Amino acid sequence: MKKHKKLSELAATAICGNDISSSVLYVSALAIAFAGQYAWITLLIVSLVLFLFRKIYGEVVGALPLNGGAYNALLNTTSKFMASFAATLTLLSYMATAVISANEAIHYLHHLVPGISIIIATISLLSFFGVLTIIGVSESSKVAIGIFLFHLLSFAVLSGFIIFFLINNGIGLFLENWHFPTTSGSITKAIFLGFAASMLGVSGFESSANFVEEQEKGVFPKTLKNMWIVVSVLNPLTALFALSLFAIPLLQSDAYQNTLLIEMASHVGGNWLAILISIDAFLVLSGAVLTSFVGVSGLLERMALDRILPQFFLKKNKRGSSYRIILVFLILTISVLLITKGDVKLLAGVYTISFLSVMALFGIGNVLLKVKRNSLPRPEKASWMAILVAITAVIIALIGNIVMPPIEGSASNVTVFLDYFIPAIIFTTIMLNRTLLLKVLLKIIHTVFDPVRSFVMKTDSKILKVIDTINSQEFVYFTKDDDVETLNKVLLYIQKNEHTKRLKVVTATKNGNLITEQFRNDIDVVDREYPLIKIEFIELDANFGPELITKLSKEWSIPINFMFIGSPGDHFPYKIEELGGVRLII
Repeated sequence: MKKHKKLSELAATAICGNDISSSVLYVSALAIAFAGQYAWITLLIVSLVLFLFRKIYGEVVGALPLNGGAYNALLNTTSKFMASFAATLTLLSYMATAVISANEAIHYLHHLVPGISIIIATISLLSFFGVLTIIGVSESSKVAIGIFLFHLLSFAVLSGFIIFFLINNGIGLFLENWHFPTTSGSITKAIFLGFAASMLGVSGFESSANFVEEQEKGVFPKTLKNMWIVVSVLNPLTALFALSLFAIPLLQSDAYQNTLLIEMASHVGGNWLAILISIDAFLVLSGAVLTSFVGVSGLLERMALDRILPQFFLKKNKRGSSYRIILVFLILTISVLLITKGDVKLLAGVYTISFLSVMALFGIGNVLLKVKRNSLPRPEKASWMAILVAITAVIIALIGNIVMPPIEGSASNVTVFLDYFIPAIIFTTIMLNRTLLLKVLLKIIHTVFDPVRSFVMKTDSKILKVIDTINSQEFVYFTKDDDVETLNKVLLYIQKNEHTKRLKVVTATKNGNLITEQFRNDIDVVDREYPLIKIEFIELDANFGPELITKLSKEWSIPINFMFIGSPGDHFPYKIEELGGVRLII
């Protein structure tokens, strides 16, 4: 198998950076929807929380540099079930990220190419990145790098136009927005809900930990730093720009919530800049799809190595890709898209609760690592205060998303999350306890079928005894000097018409009935030819007749009607009726 090249800092940052940096397309608008003029503050708080998580991720992955992220952290500090719980949440997060990102990317493309089918194009995009990941992580990273750099360049161009616009028009609108009454009722509640919504902007930060084995030595902490810088600059700055360009009521409308950056580009640069941002949105959201495929591949491969998932998933192609994992994940994402009929906003609850729970579990994994594996060497350490603050912040964000009012006409985040989480965790639990479940199944089968089997065995034995009793009945064939052909006809007749395995071939030798050597040989031939019938050849110094037949019937306890002769000729001294019921079979 060809050894695949490890990922450089730029390549690894691009793969996970596309996911986290794509949040600029929606998280600023979402934060403004809940926090209004305080949105940029909530986004800065998110940046602070993410700064704390840099150390947490750095310590855990530095001590345990294996694929799997939170799963790996908990596997080495708690039980397989807890680790699998985290893995299930991570898998759901990747699934939701892939489907939502692909669908949103196609919606942006639809602005440029109105004639395309949303669902078919989304399936095509998911399939493209599935195939790209199968080709190889290092190869797919080249695409990720191109998307990532184009995204940063596009945002830089947009920022330049916005700054130029503000220099010429001033920040009067920002000041008006700053004094706008909060729609949430209080500043505290506005910042609380805004922070909870803004935490969606760090989705993707956990991805780097799931493919750390694919990265060159020392690259992982650099990816964390780079992602933190991107989120800390892009998201708060976008919120500040938006509040400086548009009034809050307009920003909180559905149109601006869905395409905020395009509206900003159109406002400051015209149609061509809006087109550029649309292309950028399509590409970077597509890059987030790639992040999901790469991350889930590393996670599920590790779970398969730990025998939580079937060994079937460990099969690799010549490029070192776990293509079966990728194909299964592709099928899963397409099926979810079809089940939701393209309305992937239903997955928002899965997406939100899953990845926030994973981040909280990662923090808990860091705590357990300090307590249970304190002697394990690690390149850096997070302080206890940083860990507790970070976990608390994520839990607050998680609570905020749970209590957050759902979109009109849709179920709550928790309801949607449970719809997907419960089947997933049931499957994982079954896989973890499959030997126990198989033993229980075996016990049930024995309990149900052992009495039946005992009855069958006893019945079988009785039937065999009856068959043996029937077949134990001996038959007699009287002959003088039949050839092998005639003897064969006799055996064929008995085999087809009688239930027996024993035949006495009798010859009365008185009155000069000599037995030739050829006749003896013929008896041996048919004896070998019919191994299931035991042939006993008997020579009697007696005359054949009714008296002999009656005598032998009494001595051998064989009814006369079980005795056969060939058809007699004209010189036969007895009539058939005088023989007492002997049967003619030839």
